[in-house]
Amino acid sequence: MSKIDIGKFEKKIEIRNITPEDIDEILELQKICFPNMDPWERKHLESHISIFPEGQFCVEYDGEIIGTSASLIINFDEYDDQHTWDEISDEGYITNHNPDGYNLYGIEVMVHPEFRRMKIGKRLYEARKELAEKMNLKSIIIGGRIPHYYKYAGEMSPKEYVEEVSRHNIYDPVLTFQVMNGFTLMRINKDYLPDDKASKKYATLMEWNNVNYRSTSKRHFRTSFPVRISSIQYMMKKINSFDEFATQCEYFVDVAAGYGSDFAVFPEIFTTQLLSFLDIKSPSQAIRKLTEYTEDYIKLFTFLAVRYNVNIIGGSHFVEENNNIYNVSYLFRRDGTIEKQYKIHITPNEQIFWGITPGDEVRVFDTDCGKIAIQICYDIEFPELGRLAMEKGAKIIFTPFCTDDRQGYMRVRYCSQARAIENQVYTVISGTVGNLTHVANMDIQYAQSGIFTPSDFPFPKDGIVGECNPNIETIVVGDVDLEILRRARQSGTVKNVIDRRTDLYEIKYKKK
Repeated sequence: MSKIDIGKFEKKIEIRNITPEDIDEILELQKICFPNMDPWERKHLESHISIFPEGQFCVEYDGEIIGTSASLIINFDEYDDQHTWDEISDEGYITNHNPDGYNLYGIEVMVHPEFRRMKIGKRLYEARKELAEKMNLKSIIIGGRIPHYYKYAGEMSPKEYVEEVSRHNIYDPVLTFQVMNGFTLMRINKDYLPDDKASKKYATLMEWNNVNYRSTSKRHFRTSFPVRISSIQYMMKKINSFDEFATQCEYFVDVAAGYGSDFAVFPEIFTTQLLSFLDIKSPSQAIRKLTEYTEDYIKLFTFLAVRYNVNIIGGSHFVEENNNIYNVSYLFRRDGTIEKQYKIHITPNEQIFWGITPGDEVRVFDTDCGKIAIQICYDIEFPELGRLAMEKGAKIIFTPFCTDDRQGYMRVRYCSQARAIENQVYTVISGTVGNLTHVANMDIQYAQSGIFTPSDFPFPKDGIVGECNPNIETIVVGDVDLEILRRARQSGTVKNVIDRRTDLYEIKYKKK
């Protein structure tokens, strides 16, 4: 007898974290598992992977995904007793995920019907338990469906049904499974999932306690997460060399660092000051000449960010790529790493005189002070970009700007304050003042830089942390608190983020 190739009999089963490549398969799986309920959309799963990849599991069997689970971390005590699935998951986006929370909250488990006798659900629950122990979380909480309740709704209340299932007098595919896996009943919530007709919209709130949990100092409830910001109102004046430009920039970074700032923010296209010692009359030719200083600019601000231990929003600078000119804002982190955001909306002036090409991507950046976004001048006047940034997790939106008159400035300011309110984020604007009399197409400058908040009781009156006096070279320093912002989103006078009517409208982001 020839040797048997045992490899052809192998069918590997693996539990792992989901990846972007799994999304299409998971969306099809959900249609099979929950045919009468609203399914995930791609943007939900992309948000899960972006915000908390460790909490998203799948079971792959012989190359096919047959089960998944989704989770986030919260401080459960901060939520209403009768919360809904939409409230606890931010309508499925989990942007309320709190890495410093105490509780892992499970928002979904699904298993392919053809594989429901293979303990797939148990594997997913065990993965959650291992994660909770690894991350030293107090407990796992789930809002469980009771999908067989519709059979008994005419003869018993939800409480009576749950009691009968708990005594094993009635079998419920979800609740029975949860009881068998060590979860205990906390309470019953009504209107938990509006499209869960089988459960009559009820859910059982269940908890599994981590007996290995150990309280540590870093796990205490965070009372504040202050972030100090310096917005620089930069004077555009004639200089004679790049060294003079570097000296002026270093002065302001030094001041920001001296105040203990986490961010120093420069204005849009403030590097056009370099053109004051370049005798080029044509605006388009001058801008192409300016791009030759890109490496010097990047080296300077990378050095300043590391030396002074401050994250720098490097205003914006004109950059040439593939014979196109872009208006680019760089993030220089204090750990020496660099990111960049291209200006997406180009003004008529930029198109006519400089031939600027628009960027195509809305980015959100991780920093040691949370997630931030950069929206250059005109971009802040398009509300879709602020909403996309918030949905990607941004807590602060920085707007370097350059405006020549008060009307243009007020457009930037009003829109920045509107973005702060409608997305419950902090916004920061930083503009240029002075005049470049030797540079073509750099007209008069008008600015009043500032730091803005949502408008609610936890924040300063008028929603203004601080602002510069208009049209002088100066700096405004202010503190914002990311913990207060997070709480305001959950329990503010208004909850613009949570109360969005996504059943009526949504923003679709098209990646090019």
